[in-house]
Amino acid sequence: MVVTHGSVAASRGRVALTIGNFDGVHRGHQAMLARLVAKSRELRVPAAVLTFDPHPREFFAPRAAPARLTRLREKLELIEATGVERVHVARFDARLAATSAERFVEDILVRGLGARWLLVGHDFRFGARRGGDFALLEAAGARHGFALEAMPEVRLDGERVSSSAVRAALEAGNLERAERLLGRRYSISGRVAHGAKLGRSLGFPTANIVLRRRPPLAGVYVVECCGADSGDGNRWLPGVASVGRRPTVNELAAPLLEVHLFDFDQALYGRHLKVRFLARLRAEEKYPALGALRAAIARDVAQAKEYFANHG
Repeated sequence: MVVTHGSVAASRGRVALTIGNFDGVHRGHQAMLARLVAKSRELRVPAAVLTFDPHPREFFAPRAAPARLTRLREKLELIEATGVERVHVARFDARLAATSAERFVEDILVRGLGARWLLVGHDFRFGARRGGDFALLEAAGARHGFALEAMPEVRLDGERVSSSAVRAALEAGNLERAERLLGRRYSISGRVAHGAKLGRSLGFPTANIVLRRRPPLAGVYVVECCGADSGDGNRWLPGVASVGRRPTVNELAAPLLEVHLFDFDQALYGRHLKVRFLARLRAEEKYPALGALRAAIARDVAQAKEYFANHG
């Protein structure tokens, strides 16, 4: 899959295109991307996606923006798995936010990306002050020579599948519900960084992944991790993980994902890990002393090992 960033260069050919943030790449997104790929094959043109980074709501109201379900790298990997051939990641900044709906169509969709066929939802809004809608796209398509199709919403158990619904499930600790909406177990990926070595001093060394944006869940979880084993980077290894700000010792400004893998002693600094969440054990807590924290972690490890013994 070809990924481009920044300004959109003049198109070298026509594409089948869809637009969206695609945070989480849930079942609704997957249905949309499947329709895109099918139509691209019918038209014999590449399947292309226009997405944004940061999320527009992170630009307009960073403190009130929703938690990110996926980092950009993981989102692109999930999109690639659907068969999409091209993705353009547009930086959402003041200039893009001020672009009128008409200029957005002409400069980005037509001249830049070469849309021959466009797939969006009926409620899709775009351009400065969200001035563009489906009706405007229909009129623009007639002028500029691209076809437009509306994607019907995808529903599960009577509920519209959406990134907001996934976030709500994860925030409530309902991993099963999140899995149904996503079509897979929820995971977080990132690169292991050096930490304070607190886990090692407590007898439970951890791989630390700094989360630069607020994650949709917090607490202590049973997890499995791939990318850690140098002998087989695709092997899933069992463990327990904490997501939060580590309130007992030097509470952190940014949330941290700390993963303790069972019976594992390789150095992981700099490795890119994927951590898959299997079950929630408890909320994050502040303990009066390190001894109490050590005892709580020991209980977490015992419960996680029991989980794997019962779900082998």
